Amino acid sequence: MPSTDTFTTALDPVTAAPTASGTATATLGIRIPGRRLSTRLLPLLAEAEILDSPAGWGTTITPAGAFRLEPVRLRRDLELLTGWMNDPEVAAYWELAGPAAVTAAHVQAQLDGNGHSIPCLGLLDGTPMSYWEIYRADLDPLSRHYPARPHDTGIHLLIGDGTNRGRGLGTVLLRAVANLVLDNRPRCARVIAEPDIRNTPSVSAFLNSGFRCSTEIDLPEKRAALMIRERALRNLI
Repeated sequence: MPSTDTFTTALDPVTAAPTASGTATATLGIRIPGRRLSTRLLPLLAEAEILDSPAGWGTTITPAGAFRLEPVRLRRDLELLTGWMNDPEVAAYWELAGPAAVTAAHVQAQLDGNGHSIPCLGLLDGTPMSYWEIYRADLDPLSRHYPARPHDTGIHLLIGDGTNRGRGLGTVLLRAVANLVLDNRPRCARVIAEPDIRNTPSVSAFLNSGFRCSTEIDLPEKRAALMIRERALRNLI
């Protein structure tokens, strides 16, 4: 909660803009130190509350180079993502092959949601080379299939360029992203993933990056390995 020396910016109840007088009979009641709110800020506030703003997690240095997550912007990224989704190795598990509209619908559903899943590009030394979904596993339908705990954070990923597969990058980046989650989400005690058990390279990458296989679970679209990385064991595995 903010301290008592912060102020509440009065918002027009229709336009969500500050009124000319700085007061209004109906306000959103949100306190942000030193900031005037606009409708553009409200989605960022929701993201910050639910997933602690992956856009601001910054760059981490890995053995493969400097890595960071950048939230997807469909106008900029759709062509790239569509190409990745039509790669046969990706399509076998993501099942999003087809025209750009298929990929757009998948990503837009997250962008239009309540902020519990954030689609991101993974940039290695500034080059987009992977796609990630950072999501609240405890707020996801996945939570019906395992004993979820508050603030469990899930990750989905694909490495888009085939030249980056098969040389250990998955392991390096999974460890890096799990560390980013734990560093930036203090309320999260566990990072969760559920790769298809048929996808042995993916399962192996999770195991090699500090996750353990808790069990196998039946999801509507696949039988999955429930992978868990515990904050308490972070420095031991």
